[in-house]
Amino acid sequence: MTLALLLTLAGCSGSPEVPVQKAQQGKLSPQSSLNMEQLCKDQAARRYNSGAENISVTGFERFQGSYEMRGNTARKEGFVCSFDADGQFLHLSMR
Repeated sequence: MTLALLLTLAGCSGSPEVPVQKAQQGKLSPQSSLNMEQLCKDQAARRYNSGAENISVTGFERFQGSYEMRGNTARKEGFVCSFDADGQFLHLSMR
């Protein structure tokens, strides 16, 4: 009887929770994307020894687990800012 009770309880433990992947969660808020853009401009201005007002962000792409912002300086130097799925800055690449 004890064995039957244990088997019954083990079967009633419910279905296991399926972890939610971050890439499938909701869209990035407008405020977050504006913050990302400003951070990208600040990082590029520091790298290129320029003012943030001389930096243009020209493209924004969303990938499964990250984001990229492309842009250029007033001197037409290209760059890409990379962000993780939560919008945290990862790195700046010169192009």
